[in-house]
Amino acid sequence: MNCAVKDINLADKGRLRVEWARRDMPVLNAIRERFEREKPLAGVRIAACLHVTTETGVLAATLKAGGAEVHVCASNPLSTQDDVAAYLAKYEGIPTFAIKGEDGDTYYRHIHQALEVKPQMTMDDGADLVFTIHTKRQDLIADIFGGTEETTTGVIRLKAMAKDGVLRYPVIAVNDAMTKYLFDNRYGTGQSTIDGIMRATNRLLSGSIFVVAGYGWCGRGLAMRARGMGARVVITEVNPLKALEALMDGYEVLPMEQAARIGDIFCTLTGDINVIREEHFKLMKDGAILSNSGHFNVEIDIPALEGISTARRQIREAVEEFTLQNGVCLYVLAEGRLVNLAAAEGHPSAVMDMSFANQALSAEFITRNHQKFQKQVYPVPEDIDREIARLKLAAMQVDIDTLTPEQEKYLASYDLGT
Repeated sequence: MNCAVKDINLADKGRLRVEWARRDMPVLNAIRERFEREKPLAGVRIAACLHVTTETGVLAATLKAGGAEVHVCASNPLSTQDDVAAYLAKYEGIPTFAIKGEDGDTYYRHIHQALEVKPQMTMDDGADLVFTIHTKRQDLIADIFGGTEETTTGVIRLKAMAKDGVLRYPVIAVNDAMTKYLFDNRYGTGQSTIDGIMRATNRLLSGSIFVVAGYGWCGRGLAMRARGMGARVVITEVNPLKALEALMDGYEVLPMEQAARIGDIFCTLTGDINVIREEHFKLMKDGAILSNSGHFNVEIDIPALEGISTARRQIREAVEEFTLQNGVCLYVLAEGRLVNLAAAEGHPSAVMDMSFANQALSAEFITRNHQKFQKQVYPVPEDIDREIARLKLAAMQVDIDTLTPEQEKYLASYDLGT
């Protein structure tokens, strides 16, 4: 069996958990039924570097149903659900290379193993797969006609590559679809990040000062959920428009230097480096909890924290205690990695239903239309975005109005005024 998983005997458990997730993913299920009939991905070789969760299990099976040959690896060393990896390998026959807790060398070895499929398409979450191809496996590029990218951080990397003229094939930014970021980033990240922090710490949020670094869609979602749990939420931002929006939404807005002095729980969701760093650690009160829900473990400057600490120990499964030179103890969750995946299960299936529907339909779209694309980053077509929303509403048994002919004419005219 071509795979690298923790324990293939976990497959039965994974099968049941994927079945549970599938029950709450009606849009992707409908796409799978059509894919099984039409085989729009027949013969297409796909390397997918994604968080190996139950929802990813449903997506991978959907791509296979569409006729694709799929290899899967993890997009984060701590996000893999080992039973799902075993399920994909044993029951779906999908070569899967992912083990929760794998070190950096193993992580990249697994990426290279997934690339043994000699992909014609890539499916990425964070752009590690694309970057590896462009730097280590350029021999594969000639066969690749396109890719998709799931997350904000990956889209930022890919747009920078395209701007510098080094991106070698077109990529669809799934993250930028409205049916992705308005729901996955906001409601999914908000709920799953709270879930991760709660599972890791078992701390009471009500009455605490909860500092959210970044007020993009992910930060909005987390702030909303933390406030709903009774926390006093403080926002830090570098963008004046987002800071103003947070203020108008009723949150306190402070620079991190001031927030560091008062915060009980911190969470970064910026996609940038060293958002919480040495000068902030030195201002924090004893017992402050530090977490991250951005894609990479660079938002909290852990090397700097190590440098000013006299002791470090694991105090709970996903909690490390750092004792500073001044005697203050700070607590880092999940090694500074994605707390919602490393300490919990990631986003709820119902919201990943739309995100992964975008992945599946974008894969179909780029397969049919790749000849028309340049080596750039492209949005998800609007008609795909709207169709996913329509399917989701139908699955939720929600009806909406339609424009009358008179209304359509009015919206297309310019001669009717006051």
